[in-house]
Amino acid sequence: MTAPDTSGQLAEQLLRLTRRLHRAQKRYLDPVGITPAQSRLLRTVAHYDHPPRMADLAQRLEVVPRAVTTLVDALEAGGSVRRVPDPSNRRVIRIELTDEGRRILRKLREARRAAVEDVLAPLSAEQRSRLGSLLDELMAGPGPAC
Repeated sequence: MTAPDTSGQLAEQLLRLTRRLHRAQKRYLDPVGITPAQSRLLRTVAHYDHPPRMADLAQRLEVVPRAVTTLVDALEAGGSVRRVPDPSNRRVIRIELTDEGRRILRKLREARRAAVEDVLAPLSAEQRSRLGSLLDELMAGPGPAC
Protein backbone atom coordinates (compact mmCIF):
# COMPACT_ATOMS: atom_id res chain seq x y z
CA MET A 1 0.00 0.00 0.00
CA THR A 2 1.45 3.38 -0.98
CA ALA A 3 1.28 6.48 1.18
CA PRO A 4 -1.03 9.22 -0.06
CA ASP A 5 0.60 12.04 -2.00
CA THR A 6 -0.24 14.84 0.45
CA SER A 7 1.86 17.42 -1.40
CA GLY A 8 0.03 16.64 -4.62
CA GLN A 9 -3.31 16.83 -2.84
CA LEU A 10 -2.42 20.19 -1.29
CA ALA A 11 -1.27 21.53 -4.64
CA GLU A 12 -4.56 20.45 -6.23
CA GLN A 13 -6.56 22.03 -3.40
CA LEU A 14 -4.66 25.30 -3.75
CA LEU A 15 -5.18 25.33 -7.52
CA ARG A 16 -8.90 24.62 -7.15
CA LEU A 17 -9.22 27.35 -4.51
CA THR A 18 -7.39 29.81 -6.77
CA ARG A 19 -9.74 29.02 -9.65
CA ARG A 20 -12.73 29.42 -7.34
CA LEU A 21 -11.45 32.80 -6.17
CA HIS A 22 -10.86 33.91 -9.78
CA ARG A 23 -14.40 32.91 -10.73
CA ALA A 24 -15.82 34.81 -7.75
CA GLN A 25 -13.76 37.88 -8.58
CA LYS A 26 -14.82 37.74 -12.22
CA ARG A 27 -18.46 37.56 -11.14
CA TYR A 28 -18.02 40.71 -9.05
CA LEU A 29 -15.82 42.49 -11.62
CA ASP A 30 -18.19 42.01 -14.56
CA PRO A 31 -20.60 44.75 -13.39
CA VAL A 32 -17.64 47.13 -12.99
CA GLY A 33 -16.89 46.54 -16.68
CA ILE A 34 -13.25 45.60 -16.24
CA THR A 35 -11.29 42.41 -16.79
CA PRO A 36 -9.10 40.80 -14.12
CA ALA A 37 -5.98 41.73 -16.15
CA GLN A 38 -7.11 45.37 -16.39
CA SER A 39 -7.85 45.32 -12.67
CA ARG A 40 -4.33 44.09 -11.96
CA LEU A 41 -2.83 46.84 -14.13
CA LEU A 42 -4.87 49.55 -12.39
CA ARG A 43 -3.83 48.26 -8.96
CA THR A 44 -0.21 48.19 -10.09
CA VAL A 45 -0.30 51.78 -11.40
CA ALA A 46 -1.84 52.87 -8.09
CA HIS A 47 1.08 51.39 -6.12
CA TYR A 48 3.62 53.73 -7.68
CA ASP A 49 4.40 57.10 -6.08
CA HIS A 50 4.82 58.63 -9.55
CA PRO A 51 3.29 57.58 -12.86
CA PRO A 52 5.24 54.52 -14.07
CA ARG A 53 6.63 53.88 -17.53
CA MET A 54 5.08 51.11 -19.60
CA ALA A 55 8.34 49.14 -19.23
CA ASP A 56 8.07 49.44 -15.43
CA LEU A 57 4.55 48.02 -15.57
CA ALA A 58 5.59 45.15 -17.85
CA GLN A 59 8.41 44.24 -15.50
CA ARG A 60 6.26 44.46 -12.36
CA LEU A 61 3.46 42.43 -13.95
CA GLU A 62 5.97 39.99 -15.47
CA VAL A 63 4.46 40.29 -18.95
CA VAL A 64 5.75 41.42 -22.32
CA PRO A 65 5.48 45.16 -23.03
CA ARG A 66 2.95 44.53 -25.82
CA ALA A 67 0.53 43.07 -23.25
CA VAL A 68 0.78 46.26 -21.21
CA THR A 69 0.14 48.36 -24.31
CA THR A 70 -3.06 46.42 -25.01
CA LEU A 71 -4.26 46.82 -21.41
CA VAL A 72 -3.40 50.52 -21.31
CA ASP A 73 -5.19 51.08 -24.64
CA ALA A 74 -8.38 49.54 -23.24
CA LEU A 75 -8.16 51.38 -19.92
CA GLU A 76 -7.38 54.66 -21.66
CA ALA A 77 -10.40 54.20 -23.95
CA GLY A 78 -12.52 53.76 -20.80
CA GLY A 79 -11.04 56.87 -19.22
CA SER A 80 -9.31 55.07 -16.33
CA VAL A 81 -5.72 55.97 -17.24
CA ARG A 82 -3.97 58.42 -19.48
CA ARG A 83 -0.58 58.54 -21.13
CA VAL A 84 1.50 61.53 -20.08
CA PRO A 85 4.94 62.63 -21.24
CA ASP A 86 7.80 62.29 -18.80
CA PRO A 87 8.77 65.80 -17.68
CA SER A 88 12.51 65.06 -17.94
CA ASN A 89 12.47 63.02 -21.18
CA ARG A 90 9.70 63.68 -23.63
CA ARG A 91 10.42 60.41 -25.48
CA VAL A 92 9.25 58.51 -22.40
CA ILE A 93 5.54 57.99 -21.79
CA ARG A 94 4.18 57.44 -18.31
CA ILE A 95 0.81 56.07 -17.25
CA GLU A 96 -1.28 57.84 -14.64
CA LEU A 97 -4.64 57.16 -13.07
CA THR A 98 -7.51 59.50 -13.82
CA ASP A 99 -10.29 60.38 -11.39
CA GLU A 100 -12.36 57.72 -13.16
CA GLY A 101 -9.53 55.23 -12.59
CA ARG A 102 -9.49 56.01 -8.87
CA ARG A 103 -13.28 55.59 -8.75
CA ILE A 104 -12.98 52.22 -10.48
CA LEU A 105 -10.22 51.18 -8.07
CA ARG A 106 -12.59 51.82 -5.15
CA LYS A 107 -15.23 49.65 -6.84
CA LEU A 108 -12.61 46.99 -7.54
CA ARG A 109 -11.59 46.87 -3.89
CA GLU A 110 -15.23 46.40 -2.90
CA ALA A 111 -15.66 43.67 -5.53
CA ARG A 112 -12.51 41.86 -4.41
CA ARG A 113 -13.56 42.01 -0.76
CA ALA A 114 -16.98 40.57 -1.66
CA ALA A 115 -15.40 37.79 -3.72
CA VAL A 116 -12.98 36.86 -0.96
CA GLU A 117 -15.80 36.94 1.57
CA ASP A 118 -17.72 34.47 -0.61
CA VAL A 119 -14.78 32.09 -0.61
CA LEU A 120 -13.87 32.51 3.08
CA ALA A 121 -17.46 32.51 4.39
CA PRO A 122 -17.22 28.98 5.88
CA LEU A 123 -14.21 29.96 8.05
CA SER A 124 -14.38 31.47 11.52
CA ALA A 125 -12.31 34.54 12.40
CA GLU A 126 -9.77 32.29 14.14
CA GLN A 127 -9.51 29.99 11.10
CA ARG A 128 -9.04 33.00 8.81
CA SER A 129 -6.27 34.27 11.05
CA ARG A 130 -4.53 30.89 11.00
CA LEU A 131 -4.91 30.64 7.23
CA GLY A 132 -3.41 34.12 6.85
CA SER A 133 -0.45 33.15 9.04
CA LEU A 134 0.13 29.96 7.07
CA LEU A 135 -0.04 31.81 3.75
CA ASP A 136 2.41 34.44 5.06
CA GLU A 137 4.77 31.65 6.05
CA LEU A 138 4.52 30.05 2.61
CA MET A 139 5.11 33.37 0.84
CA ALA A 140 8.19 34.10 3.00
CA GLY A 141 9.65 30.63 2.48
CA PRO A 142 12.36 29.63 0.04
CA GLY A 143 11.65 29.49 -3.63
CA PRO A 144 10.99 31.99 -6.38
CA ALA A 145 8.98 35.07 -5.45
CA CYS A 146 5.51 35.22 -6.96
